Parts: sequence; C-alpha cells; structure tokens
Amino acid sequence: MLTVNPKVRPPLDPEFLPAALWHRAYRALVAKDAGARPFALVLVRPDGSVFRHDARILSAGHPAAALTLTYAERLLKFLLWMKGAPQVLVAGADEIATALAKIYHPAGARAFDFDFMGQKIFGRVFSVEASTFEALPASVETSLPMGRHLEGCRIGFDLGGSDRKAAALIDGKVVFSEEIAWDPYFQKDPAYHIEGVHDSLQRAAAHLPRVDAIGGSAAGVYVNNEVRAASLFRGVPADLFEQHIRRMFFTLQERWGGVPFEVVNDGEVTALAGSMAMNDNAVLGVSMGTSQAGGYVTPAGNITSWLNELAFAPVDYRPDGPRDEWSGDRGVGAQYFSQQGVARLAVRAGFNFPPGIPLPEQLIAVQTAMKAGDPRARGIYESIGVCFGYGIAHYAEFYEIRNLLVLGRVTSGEGGEIILARAEGVLRDEFPELEESIRLRTPDEHSKRHGQATAAASLPAIPVSSR
Repeated sequence: MLTVNPKVRPPLDPEFLPAALWHRAYRALVAKDAGARPFALVLVRPDGSVFRHDARILSAGHPAAALTLTYAERLLKFLLWMKGAPQVLVAGADEIATALAKIYHPAGARAFDFDFMGQKIFGRVFSVEASTFEALPASVETSLPMGRHLEGCRIGFDLGGSDRKAAALIDGKVVFSEEIAWDPYFQKDPAYHIEGVHDSLQRAAAHLPRVDAIGGSAAGVYVNNEVRAASLFRGVPADLFEQHIRRMFFTLQERWGGVPFEVVNDGEVTALAGSMAMNDNAVLGVSMGTSQAGGYVTPAGNITSWLNELAFAPVDYRPDGPRDEWSGDRGVGAQYFSQQGVARLAVRAGFNFPPGIPLPEQLIAVQTAMKAGDPRARGIYESIGVCFGYGIAHYAEFYEIRNLLVLGRVTSGEGGEIILARAEGVLRDEFPELEESIRLRTPDEHSKRHGQATAAASLPAIPVSSR
C-alpha cells in the first residue's frame, strides 16, 4: 500500500529505496487518513537536554497501520544517532512504544543501539517508555560557541581510520603539517593509540617556539574530552579501554603541561572548518572516508552537543539492504557514503580484488580505473551520487541546511565531481525546493590540506592570563 517510485536510480544499486521518498509516501497516506494521530518521540539526556520530534501517524485501524512501526523505528534510529540519549519517551501510540521497547532491547534487533546509547555513551540503561503528551518534558537544547580561536602557538590533530594528521599553527598560519598512516581499528594495546597521538604532537611541536593549546578531532563520540565510543578503539579490550583509553586525552594533556586541550568528533570539526572557510553558517559537513562522518554548525554559528553519527543513520529502507558489519543494521549511511560503500559497489561493478585487500587500496584501485576511463568506476561514483542526493533530502528533514560541505577521500578527483553532479541532479528532479536552498560545497585546496587541522587547533580558548 506504499508506492515509492524514484525518478533516478543508482545504476549499480537499483533496489535502493530512498528514506526521503518513503517518508513522503507515508505522509501522503497519513494526509488522507481521517483518523490520523499526533505522535512524538522525545529523547532525554542525563544532563537535562531534551530533544522532541513531532509527527503524525496512521490510525491504529488503518489498513496500512503496520507501516507505522517501520516509520517510527527508522525515525527513532535516525534521531538517536543524530542527537543521542539513553531515554526515549513515546506519545500518541502506546502500541508503538511497546514494540520499540522490544526492538531496542538486549535481545532485540537493535541490541547494538541499546548498548551504545545506554551504558557506552551515557552510562545508564537505555529505555523506551510510553507517555502522555501532557507528561512530556519541555524541549531543552543548547549549542556551544566553540572554536575560531587562532591566536598563539597551537597544534591541531585529526585521527582517522587510516591516518592521523597534525599541524602546527602560529596565529592561525600553518607552519607545519603532516599525515602519518596508521591502522588503529584492531590494535589491542592502548599504547599504540596514546603513543601514536603523542608522537604526532611532538613532531608538530618541534616547529613551534612553545605550545599554548592543543585541539583535536577524531572519529567517534567524545563528551567533555572523554572517549565514550569510537570504532578507532574497537580492538582494545573493555578493561583496558576503561583504564587507559576513556581518559587518554587527559593523559596527553598532563604530558603537555596542562595546556588547554579540546577534542571533539571529527564531523563537528569538518563542519566548523567549512563554516570558517565559507564565512557562513547552517553547515552540515559530510565526510566520505573510511566510514561516514557528519557534523553540524547551527545557523547561529555554534557547535551542538549532538552526536551527528550519520554512519549509523538509515537512508535506505529496503528490508534486505546491505548490512553494516559493526552495528548489524541495514541501509545505514556507512554502507553508501564511505570507502565501505565503494568496496560494496566495486563487487557489483565487476572489480575482483584479492581477499583481504584493505579498503583504502580498493579505493585507490577504483580511482586509478576512473582516471583510465573505466566505465565500471564511473558506475560506482554515479551510484554513490544518486544515493547521496536522496540522502541529502532525508538529512534536510532533520537539519536546517544552507551549506552542505562534502569531503573525504571518496570524493577526490573526477569521481567526486560525478558524485556531486549526480546528487545535484536528484535534488533538481525530485526536490527542486532543496536544489534552490542548499549549496553543495567542496573544500578548496588550502582547506583540504589545512582546514581540518586549523579548525581543530582553534577549539580551545587560551586564558587571557596565559597569553
């Protein structure tokens, strides 16, 4: 009873079922249902933050009422990885609340999310509960005017899945930058991570007369400089993670004499870097690297406390979509907008890589084929671009976007140009109002080389007494 007919289909992924179009079709059903009901999902954090999303859903007796659970579950999944909270209140449909509580449960389909949104990130048991509208707490959201500090001698670093970067800056001018390959994902020894970052800081510090502040970005979830959850450290045993990794940046700060030291999610720094370079706000940054990173700068120019982990946010609603190997979920962003997505599509395109070849090497092979005019490679980038266009429309349901900054190794070279062109084509054909209001941007060469490190270095403020 839900008909979704995309005007554009990814050539190598024609079964792709865009979340944005699925939502549009569901809302059309709701609009025709005289018994449609108000519905709200409210996310509550221990720090007092309250995020509320209001919608309307089909009446319980509607012939297509079964679709409502799909709508609510995928909506909750997106909101959890966009904003994050350990407590969810559901108003307007007690039967949906009961079903969601079974799904987001240690024995449910979203056991991964139950664990991450509960103990790993917020240190408490995750819960989904029914509520009346009258009992829902009022929305409480905050944003932080973090970053844009460039005075003094600073180090900025960025930790990714295949390399770590560091730069030295004097009053905002980059005097040194370096990229060092590493392989953090399956390293069990905490020292590999801590000493690796320390080494990069030392190499940058060698080009400064002193170090006044250190700022960093890294893939994962970081709260007040604590590592809460990050795939970078997935190989570290739980006990060693608690002993050494959770507060590793405090350990490093002590080694550097207690200078101001700030670390946030790499997506937030990506968006901040874009905002600084464009001198504009309302920026959603999407980085297509080893995985997918996201970050957001509000219309007021602030960084939020949201998670913005778009790698786990669903964009494809087909039931048999590609499964994410870490979270176990299907149709989430990491399977489309990352090196993982390239590798998945390369198989469909007919590339035959030796078993065990790393994702970065697979990407390089596809990029080399693209330069040689290989139509298989073009098909990969066209498919990513089409999916991304529909993904942008879905993101626009949740974010106020004026500028969409797109970067990452997947978007390098001619392949990146194809991705953007195809995405813009989807917006033009399916969502003309968004094509007019959202500007797709890519970093210039200077920003590609230094933007992330500069933005990261700008995170900590230097006390006036220390200048």
